Amino acid sequence: MATRIQRALISVSNKAGVVEFARELASLGVEILSTGGTAKALRESWVAVTDVSQATGFPEMMDGRVKTLHPAIHGGLLALRDNPDHLQQIADQGIQPIDLVAVNLYPFAETISKPEVTEHDAIENIDIGGPSMVRSASKNFASVTIVVDPSDYAKVLEEIRQDGNTTTETRRLLAVKAFAHTSAYDAMIHDYLWRTAKAQGVITDDLPESLRVSGERLQTLRYGENPHQRGAFYRSATPEAGSIAAARQLSGKELSYNNLVDVDAAWQLACEFDEPAVSIIKHTNPCGCAVGGTSLEAYQRAWEADPVSRFGGIVALNRSVDGATATELVAPGNFYEVIIAPGFEEIALAIIQNRKGWGQNVRLLATGECLPSGGGAAARFTVRSVTGGFLVQDEDLHRLTAEDLKVVTARQPSDEEAHDLLFAFKVVKHVKSNAIVLAKDGALVGMGAGQPNRVISVQLAIQQAGEKVKGSVLASDAFFPFPDGPETAALAGVVAIIQPGGSTKDSDTIAVADQYGMAMVFTGVRHFRH
Repeated sequence: MATRIQRALISVSNKAGVVEFARELASLGVEILSTGGTAKALRESWVAVTDVSQATGFPEMMDGRVKTLHPAIHGGLLALRDNPDHLQQIADQGIQPIDLVAVNLYPFAETISKPEVTEHDAIENIDIGGPSMVRSASKNFASVTIVVDPSDYAKVLEEIRQDGNTTTETRRLLAVKAFAHTSAYDAMIHDYLWRTAKAQGVITDDLPESLRVSGERLQTLRYGENPHQRGAFYRSATPEAGSIAAARQLSGKELSYNNLVDVDAAWQLACEFDEPAVSIIKHTNPCGCAVGGTSLEAYQRAWEADPVSRFGGIVALNRSVDGATATELVAPGNFYEVIIAPGFEEIALAIIQNRKGWGQNVRLLATGECLPSGGGAAARFTVRSVTGGFLVQDEDLHRLTAEDLKVVTARQPSDEEAHDLLFAFKVVKHVKSNAIVLAKDGALVGMGAGQPNRVISVQLAIQQAGEKVKGSVLASDAFFPFPDGPETAALAGVVAIIQPGGSTKDSDTIAVADQYGMAMVFTGVRHFRH
């Protein structure tokens, strides 16, 4: 049961709109309680405020650690308005009901995102009183309005002006939002403390015993993978710099579920390389990928890999798009769903957006920087749902170097072949298993993906490469269980192979490579992608 709102407690870290909100509440006859910086901001704007310490009879203590944790606050929030005993008990203790709470929490996410943040700073930005008030108010949403998001101020004020209080439906929805707010906050703190304890050696488990997956909905999608499936895009509380969740969309239509999956695949592949690189993705698999001295050169060479599949694909560049590259991207006969890069020069934006049929349709995403990959990247987890639960693993951030290669054949790869082998092994990591990649001169020339046996993937890659197969190198994401794959490659003109090794048939595979004069190197590392 809710009557007219008479008393509100306002204590916010995000002060956007709070002065206007409080001023309007005061004009409607609502008494305002507040604390610390919020009270100061309101008074400076000539809003009448009662300090929480006046309501509790106790001053703020311990540098503000204790100020709202008091029966005068939580009794005023939790008392059931339709329970005479509750109302009598708070009256006996001189406690007045609190009908509205506007609270948002200490900026923990912003604090831990700072490069030089100390553990002490992080701990001091763990809010205690705020979540407690949010939970108390939310539990009693039948009578108490809880506001954690400044974007809800206008709706709350509109309802109070009209009826003196918010509706039951609004209070229920705000309580749902509030519990999501505190849940995400606690999950973020848990993640930070777990990672800190792991770094200090206090925790030795590689994966946390308890995992909280928390995200904020950025976009409701038209549908999921198929029109009969619902879909949405969520961003984690602390998205990594350079990730697609942190990217800005500069133009084009809304991204779809499948767009986002493909964009992430394209972006992760492009960021594998230190030199200028371009990847072109269709259905999460690369149909083009190359490195070059410039983005333009890398794009031109990636473009040549698969003249059919690239149309309508996703293009990722690990350098900002310049005018020359933009001109090639929009050349007649080309069309891409999404272009993602660290940035776009002004002339590049103008070229792409002014191209007929592109400006309103092609999505341009700017990430600001490349996603860290390989040994320099912070540990990341991948999460995949299964019926009744989910699977968690470390992201595959392994980066191979020339020193890791073990030559197992009589012939050593040449320097050019070794360069192509390393390039191909980076690409094959991003191809669906069973995965085969053919590469030549730092460019993808053929690819076979997702087949139930490896030799079919080899055949598909050769078919796609055509004449470019001659003199190319081959990368396999896992070992060859039989020598038929390498022999098929050798007969087509492949000159070197990179694979993990580890099969009971390795000796047979090596013998075939020696028979045809191929070089073969083992990595000891597998790159399955299911």
